[in-house]
Amino acid sequence: DLDECAASPCKDHQYCLNTDGSFSCKACDASCVGCTGEGPKKCKTCASGYVKEDEKCTDIDECNLPEKVCVKENQDCVNTSGSYKCVCSEGFEDKDGTCIQT
Repeated sequence: DLDECAASPCKDHQYCLNTDGSFSCKACDASCVGCTGEGPKKCKTCASGYVKEDEKCTDIDECNLPEKVCVKENQDCVNTSGSYKCVCSEGFEDKDGTCIQT
């Protein structure tokens, strides 16, 4: 078997998997920018919104940072994978970018 992966045939956001007589390109984990294999432990560098923790890229919980990310009145922070979103608190709704009581 010829190791086609030695020639790095895959794109930057993929890793090469050598198979018998061939190869396949697999997508890197969402937490990676470039990778050497499957999963968040094989990242070359962590994607935006992720930090290297215990040898793997882990989501940053922006909602638990010391500096508040959702600063408008009656707004709550919801952590998402690699990011966050600001939503109106319960009993409030978004009217032109302001959370007003429903």
